[in-house]
Amino acid sequence: MKFFLDTANIKEIREGQEMGVLDGITTNPSLVAKEGRPFKEGILEICNTVNGPVSVEVTATDLEGMLEQGHTYAKWHRNVVIKFPSTREGVKACKTFAEEGIRVNMTLCFSPTQALIVAKAGATYVSPFVGRLDDISTNGMNLVREIVQIYKNYGFNTQVLAASLRHPMHVVEAAMAGAHVGTMPFKVLEMMLHWGSRVHRGNESAAADVSTRTAAAHPALYLSTRHLSSASTSLPNESLRKHKKSQRRAGSQSRGD
Repeated sequence: MKFFLDTANIKEIREGQEMGVLDGITTNPSLVAKEGRPFKEGILEICNTVNGPVSVEVTATDLEGMLEQGHTYAKWHRNVVIKFPSTREGVKACKTFAEEGIRVNMTLCFSPTQALIVAKAGATYVSPFVGRLDDISTNGMNLVREIVQIYKNYGFNTQVLAASLRHPMHVVEAAMAGAHVGTMPFKVLEMMLHWGSRVHRGNESAAADVSTRTAAAHPALYLSTRHLSSASTSLPNESLRKHKKSQRRAGSQSRGD
C-alpha cells in the first residue's frame, strides 16, 4: 500500500520524505492557501521535494475551465496529477486527459457507480472519501471494498486511493480492503507511529500497578518472585520493613534468644 500525505505543508512533507515512507501527495486549493504562498510556487516546491505523484485540483466546474486549468497545471512539473471531481463534466475531462496521456485523480467519489464510470473513462486514481461518508452515518470503508472488488472483477487499471482517512484504523482497514493508496493528514501518520509506544507504556504501567499491590498485600510472595518479572517495582518501604522485622523475630525465637 502506498502512503500519500494530504497536505501542502512543506515541513510535514519533508518529514515524511525523510522517514522513507512517503510515496506521493494530495493537495487541494484550500490546503495550499493555508500555507500563505502563491499557488504555483507552493505546488512546485512540493513537486521538487517529493519523488512521486502530486495531485493538483482544479477549481473550475465547467468542462472548458477544467481542461484549461488542467493543461496549465500539467505543464508545471512531471509529478503533477490532475484532480477532477467525479461529476459529468469531470468524467468528460478525465476521458480527454486519459487520451492525451495525462494522469488524472478523480476525487469526491461517494458511490461504486461513480467509481465504475471514472475507471471506464481512464482515470489513473479514484478517491473514495471514507471520512465524509462516516460523517453522514454511512460506512465509508464499505465503499472502498466495493470499488476494489469491482475493479478486480473487470481488470481495471485505475488505482483505489482511499481518501479522507482520519485515524490509524482507517488506514489499517483500507489496507485490508486492498486499496492501492491511502492518503492521510500528517497527524494520522504520526498517530500510527505512536500507537505502539502508547500500548507498551500502558502495559508497563499496568504491570507495575499489579506488582506494587502484590508487594503490599503479600511481601513474602513478592520477594520470592520479583526476580522473574522485569516489570516489577520496588517493594514499598513500609511493607519491606515489616517483613524484615518479622523475619528477624522468627529467627530469634528459633535460636532461643
